[in-house]
Amino acid sequence: MPRDSLGDFEQLVLLAILRLKDDAYGLRIREEIEDRARRTASLGTVYTALERLERKKLVSSWTGGATPERGGRSKRFFKIEAAGMLALKGALSATKRMAAGVEALGGGLR
Repeated sequence: MPRDSLGDFEQLVLLAILRLKDDAYGLRIREEIEDRARRTASLGTVYTALERLERKKLVSSWTGGATPERGGRSKRFFKIEAAGMLALKGALSATKRMAAGVEALGGGLR
């Protein structure tokens, strides 16, 4: 798989980051995937994907300030880099091209 290829879960993670904007941190990303994609994911799975995306330079992260609600711990926030947007657009385009016309062939996607 090329360096900027995306697996389906990585696509979900990137889409969740886009939706969450400035509130994209591990737990919220997991909740967004579970709520919207109806796909169960452990927090460990989410962080593994985030670390992989960061190694590929598709996302970057920073640490926010510590909060009393979290017992003085800080959150690690994520944002999509330009290369990540390009990879996501490419992956979504490939999916659309593959799905185009499937219903006409009796594939029954609805």
